[in-house]
Formats: sequence, structure tokens, C-alpha cells
Amino acid sequence: MDAIKNALSGSSNSSRPTETNTKPQETSSGGWGDKLNTALGGGKSSEAKEDYLDKGVDAFQQHVLGQGPQDNESAFEQAKDEKISDFIRGKYKSSTGKEFPIADK
Repeated sequence: MDAIKNALSGSSNSSRPTETNTKPQETSSGGWGDKLNTALGGGKSSEAKEDYLDKGVDAFQQHVLGQGPQDNESAFEQAKDEKISDFIRGKYKSSTGKEFPIADK
């Protein structure tokens, strides 16, 4: 009976698409480059230490500018994001005369 159903529906084990894991694999060499990046202030551990303004800058870059995931940035990228958030804090203070409501870490 199953053979008839498969023949009528046009499906068989060989023509049925196989399910693939679409979740991207996290790869890390774990070598000196990763250790150097972490020592300079990059990587996932540094991402966890960001304040909410830095996380907002990351979200803007990821979702609005389409720059991809911002959860494991290099030390250079993290320094750039910190400069952007410092610029925002400075412009806020010069415009309002008050400190930015989110404290800098």
C-alpha cells in the first residue's frame, strides 16, 4: 500500500529533499589570533561587558545597516563602536547640558 501512495504522490526516499541544519556553525580556531583578539578587548566575552548604548550601536549596525551579526566583533570593531557611543554621549551632553542617561562602562 505504501508503494502505491509513494508512486501516486511522486515521492520516494531518493527524491525527497533531506532536511539540513540551517543553523550556522560557530567556528573558532582557538589559536593565537583569538587569544590576541580577546587580550586586546574583542570577542564574545567583551561583547557581554558592553553598556546598553554600545549594544544599541551594534543593533543599528546589524539590523539597519545590514552589517551582519555583531556578537563576536574584533577588538578594532569594538573600539570603533566605543568611539561612536562616546561621540553620541558628547553630542547629547553638548545639546542638553546633561549626561547621557545610560552610564558608560
